[in-house]
Amino acid sequence: MALAIFDLDNTLLGGDSDHLWGEFLCDQGYVDRATFRARNDQFYADYQAGTLDIHGYLEFVLASITGRSIADIQGWHKDYMARYIEPLVLPRALACVDQHRAQGDALLIITATSRFIAEPVAARYGIADLIASDAIITDGRYSGVPAPNPSFGAGKVLRLQQWLDEHPGQQGLTQYFYSDSHNDVPLLEQVDHAIAVDPDPKLAEIARQRGWQCLSFRT
Repeated sequence: MALAIFDLDNTLLGGDSDHLWGEFLCDQGYVDRATFRARNDQFYADYQAGTLDIHGYLEFVLASITGRSIADIQGWHKDYMARYIEPLVLPRALACVDQHRAQGDALLIITATSRFIAEPVAARYGIADLIASDAIITDGRYSGVPAPNPSFGAGKVLRLQQWLDEHPGQQGLTQYFYSDSHNDVPLLEQVDHAIAVDPDPKLAEIARQRGWQCLSFRT
């Protein structure tokens, strides 16, 4: 038995659910299209460049749903999942998850994406355990304030250790981590088996230098 850990965006999915949530908000008219889309695109470019201010980004994302109830956001998920996420579900990613499941491995998604976005996507892959960037919720409504310790960069290492402390049955298992992004190098360095999935150019070069396995869920 092992622990199979998956990044979400551009790994299990053939796109970025976080960025697409912003597109969904724009398309539905929930935010000002011009200003929101420009900032959303800039944050995504910063992420790709490895310069993302994760706290600034999470504040930006949560500002768009501040005051909304959990039920409000759950009501938006059906359309978001059907129109934006389902076309990005990768059969080879599903097969990899299913292979680990058939082997009796524990399954975990760890992502910098906000939990309210990532949770229904994780459910689509049949993965119950999820580490994501959390938001502070007050009286059933989103406060607009990110919770401490977002799961981004080195924060994924911290959050995984916290999760393992809370799940002692998973401690000591051989760890596999699948990711596309150079932002995940801190965690890739910590696991037993680092696997670069359709890696970005920076991660592809690091994986080549370190002899990490590379594979594709898209081809």
